[in-house]
Amino acid sequence: MTIRERTEELEERMLAPYAALSKKSLGRDAAEEPCDIRTCYRRDCDRIIHCKAFRRLKRKTQVFLSPEGDHYRTRLTHTLEVAQIARTIARALRLNEDLTEAISLGHDLGHTPFGHAGERALNGMIPGGFRHYEQSVRVVEKLEKDGKGLNLTKEVRDGILCHTRGKEASTLEGRIVKISDRIAYINHDIDDAQRAGVLLEKEIPEKAVKVLGASRTARINTLVHSLVENSRGEELAMEPRVQEAFDELHAFMYEHVYHNPCAKGEEKKVPELVEQLFDFFMNNPQRLPDQMQLIAYQEGLVRAVCDHVAGMTDHFAVQTFTSIYIPNSWTS
Repeated sequence: MTIRERTEELEERMLAPYAALSKKSLGRDAAEEPCDIRTCYRRDCDRIIHCKAFRRLKRKTQVFLSPEGDHYRTRLTHTLEVAQIARTIARALRLNEDLTEAISLGHDLGHTPFGHAGERALNGMIPGGFRHYEQSVRVVEKLEKDGKGLNLTKEVRDGILCHTRGKEASTLEGRIVKISDRIAYINHDIDDAQRAGVLLEKEIPEKAVKVLGASRTARINTLVHSLVENSRGEELAMEPRVQEAFDELHAFMYEHVYHNPCAKGEEKKVPELVEQLFDFFMNNPQRLPDQMQLIAYQEGLVRAVCDHVAGMTDHFAVQTFTSIYIPNSWTS
């Protein structure tokens, strides 16, 4: 018996009856020999961590554009915080922790430069619109490994696709990631907004503080405990008063931070930058990387330009824009 088979046997004995067992995965699009050490979901975690799109997350905006301080979240640190929260919940509910982690690590791989501002800009330029969760699936299925994709399991791809809006994930592990994503970003964005001077502690709704706690740690602890203690079988739920306070905090953040003209002042420059980059590559397809030129041939130029711009980091987008549109100083 291999180490993987022993792990699969342990899963069957220890996990809840409604957990997604590695042994019963729906598999991958392209058949592969199983690893003798890792389960299929553990293998997916490793593939995501080692891919280029995951590394690029370190230079993609979470809320504040290209912050100067080292302590602000990026899309990468957000992803790691989601994974930590989701793993804790999955372990407590006896669900598949590896599947939960894999979905968490991959959920934002398709995010654009400049966070949701970049996403909104691309959404207005692409027939049918642009949604980062769909692009995340495209990254792992098509764009990574020079067009070969990561060949992840169906359960991981389903969880990535369903982590934000629309239909629910087919697994409880995927639904946990959706909740954990919200727990993570609301609380760490409060922390960053206070650090930036955009939000004062006294401005946080009194009810939310009373029910959830006055600190980031306390709030996360309350939310996780409430979810673990009130979920029954295949039903994930928080205590009603905790859910109500969390929803109030979510609405507060949208009004006071996510739409705050001070916090989001620089975002007004994003649409023009993204649009000009998009137009440039539409008019100069020969400047696209080789992989994107192949996609242009196979799926059309719009699709290729969208993939190229969406994959840029904040820094690379600005650098590319500068090299195209800003003249260099003359030197002898």
